[in-house]
Amino acid sequence: MISDHNSAMEIARARRNQIDWMVQVAYTAGRLFVKNELQNHAAATAFYSLLSAAPLVLLVVYAAQGLAWLAETSDLAAILTAAFFSQFHLDHLMNMGFLPSDIGAAVGGVSLVTLVLSSRRLVNAVQAAFRVIFPDDSKRRMIVSWTLPLIIIPAVLLLAILAVLAQGALRFLAEGELLRAANAQLLQAGNSLVVLASVWGLVFTAYWRLPMQHPRASQAAVFALFASLTLAVLSVGFGLFFSIDKYRAVYGALGGVVFILIGAYVGCLAFYFWAQCLYALTKVDVAALERLFLGGGDAGGNRLEGWVFGSANRLLDHYGRIYPPGERLIAEGDDSDTAFFLYSGRVGLYKDIGGQRRKLGTLEAGELFGEMAYLLHERRTATVEAETEVTALVLPPTLLEELMRYSAPLSRRIIGALCQRLQRMNQQT
Repeated sequence: MISDHNSAMEIARARRNQIDWMVQVAYTAGRLFVKNELQNHAAATAFYSLLSAAPLVLLVVYAAQGLAWLAETSDLAAILTAAFFSQFHLDHLMNMGFLPSDIGAAVGGVSLVTLVLSSRRLVNAVQAAFRVIFPDDSKRRMIVSWTLPLIIIPAVLLLAILAVLAQGALRFLAEGELLRAANAQLLQAGNSLVVLASVWGLVFTAYWRLPMQHPRASQAAVFALFASLTLAVLSVGFGLFFSIDKYRAVYGALGGVVFILIGAYVGCLAFYFWAQCLYALTKVDVAALERLFLGGGDAGGNRLEGWVFGSANRLLDHYGRIYPPGERLIAEGDDSDTAFFLYSGRVGLYKDIGGQRRKLGTLEAGELFGEMAYLLHERRTATVEAETEVTALVLPPTLLEELMRYSAPLSRRIIGALCQRLQRMNQQT
């Protein structure tokens, strides 16, 4: 019975830790999203997306005119032409003067030049956002930076247009009773899955390869799926609750542009939010440790943050270790560079001076120690022993470095404590 009770408590504790972890990831992502001003990056990306898409629309009209010429002798070309004009409302847009009724080769050439220039700005906007989301000092090679826009954006936009055209052609065939309703629905469902898989592949590639320090492929794949499903839901919801006709009634011929721009902006927000969640996944322990080390004042926390990071059980399960009284945590002269955070209990600091062991002082709960060996790249300068039962968080040096890079207040506190400790040791000697 006791073992069953303990097992149930361990399972409940594991579940609470999992919930705490998920809440902390979401909170950290939301805080970083606002701090990094990703709304502005989303607006810039949506604007350049519109600039990149506009030349492709003109090229689609140019292609539709070519199909119209072929439609005189081909039934398939006639069906595709009708689907083109039906899906993009080209007749309506031409009658409104939003699109020219006749596009020549020169216009197609101008569209290609505009596409190349705007595509580069779009890639730069996305890369700038990812440099903010995944901060890194390294830079990409110039060749890669210049060739990405020529490959990625035209391919992405053409894929999107082909997906829209495929949906439009299937809908046109179904409405014209050229396909059975069941077959048309099956084909549309299959096409939707293909579109979703294509979007997932593009988002996964961006999440995995655009950050200079690439995240794990499995993590990037999961968050790319979340982003793709969110974009799908937003697309459906946008079509149900928003009408392009209302925007045309307010903005006239520009209503379609405003409608597309708002949709692109919302989609970019979702794209960047899940990218920020991917980064927060790797920094949630750092954020929780910062809150634990600094407490409420230095961390600039609020009540919500106090509730999110209020429990230290998850950190104790992951990094915590219990030391009985008299056990040595650090030995003078060792070359290890692990740092410790004293969660509870008291430890004593000892140093051999002139062949005699002298006590330098004590450390109480809430103190960080052992960081000197890592920061100064030296051996341990003192011995640390538990005077009472001690619970300490054992931090690898890489995590300590991430903490200092992530939190300026924590860095100042560590440097200040280090200076005080060195001054105290000099006075003792």
